[in-house]
Amino acid sequence: MAKVQTVETAPIRDARTLGIPKMLLLGGQHLFAMFGATVLVPLLTGLDVSTTLLMAGLGTLLFHFITKGKVPAFLGSSFAYLGGYAIVAPMINGQPNKEMLPYACGGVLVSGIIYLLLASLFKVFGINRVMQFFPPVVTGSMIIAIGLTLAPSAIDNCNQDWLLAFIAIALIIVCNIWGKGMVKIIPIMIGIIGSYIVALCLGRIDFSAVSNSSIVALPIHTSAIAKFDISAIITILPIALATVMEHIGDISAISATTGENYIADPGLHRTLIGDGLATSFSALFGGPANTTYGENTGVLVLTRIYDPKVIRIAAVFSVVLSFFPAVSAVISTVPAAIIGGVSLILYGMISAIGIRNFVENKVDLTKSRNVIITAAILGCALGFKFSAAQGISFAVGSTTISLSGLAIAAIVGILLNAILPGKDFVFNGNINNAATDTKDSTADKPSQPNAVKPATTNTNTKSKSKGKKK
Repeated sequence: MAKVQTVETAPIRDARTLGIPKMLLLGGQHLFAMFGATVLVPLLTGLDVSTTLLMAGLGTLLFHFITKGKVPAFLGSSFAYLGGYAIVAPMINGQPNKEMLPYACGGVLVSGIIYLLLASLFKVFGINRVMQFFPPVVTGSMIIAIGLTLAPSAIDNCNQDWLLAFIAIALIIVCNIWGKGMVKIIPIMIGIIGSYIVALCLGRIDFSAVSNSSIVALPIHTSAIAKFDISAIITILPIALATVMEHIGDISAISATTGENYIADPGLHRTLIGDGLATSFSALFGGPANTTYGENTGVLVLTRIYDPKVIRIAAVFSVVLSFFPAVSAVISTVPAAIIGGVSLILYGMISAIGIRNFVENKVDLTKSRNVIITAAILGCALGFKFSAAQGISFAVGSTTISLSGLAIAAIVGILLNAILPGKDFVFNGNINNAATDTKDSTADKPSQPNAVKPATTNTNTKSKSKGKKK
């Protein structure tokens, strides 16, 4: 009996082939994916939810403009700055510290400038030289760590109602594996809507936030516009060094997902500028720092729709929603358990990308050097994440600097890669380099010392020229 071969669906890089109605649905799916985490940051810091949604949408559009519309990334609220907000503008009896929040935003605004300074270094010294510090053994381990460190938050949400979480997970899996046509493309939206209907039938939806919200309102408040204080700036500024490391990991994850080398084209300097300006712009008007969102990267993995236009549709939706607090309130009624179930799949997908990055780049884990770097990155990221301190804090003069587990892991991995002997990584302009960190990986191809293989095996998509020097 002949074996039946199954071919994975080819990725879609131009969503216009699906038609406008389906593109709108896909944009809505990305909106749902980012919504829970994005609105959680203002709830924890006291910032305005509508302002946050507006700045997430505008920040994403600004990022896409600066990166020439090539990178399918959504920018939402950054959790890395929560410690800075807690120090500069701590909540007062559970209520926002409206007097100090503008000063915290001022510190975040200035921290965005750090992105611009680092972007200039990448531009001046060249991507090839800089990328020697970020071989797949480092970026792959960081991608795995990003997913694993996010996963506990998904479990915490699932713990609130495992029945709803399981229904959301089951619907996503069934639609993605056995679904046909559009059902296969929007499994997350189906999972959310299906489990939400069940929650409605079981009486587990709280509509109190909807009844207390106005229908239409301006999302910008003059009282929240950033103010500047040197102490607040010094407190928050170092956080940018940590988030830059996370940004590199996120862009590597998106590149590995789509098979496009965004680090070379449009360039890491452009993605850093986009992220930094989006953060500063958001903080100026009283919004949180922005960052590329792992949830939306997970959506890319699951749906294989890589067209940045879909992300921009989600950004426009976010902007429109910011003017309608009642609509935002309705979306926020989705139980945390459902968001947890969806996130559990998406965060796992991120770690899976890191593993795929190892496999496609033939990272040789029989080499002690690679094992040590991988172990150090995962050990630091997870160890510090789940320690009591959740990172390292140290004083430099009168300033206390805090580094998250992911930031520590990135720094340790980069330093070990630079110090340990046996480096054989040659960056040739492709994020997926078959001749990377391997033993004699090019021995059988002496005429192609920088041989590469694509990140995907689809023959239906034309390959693009990437990473050419200008």
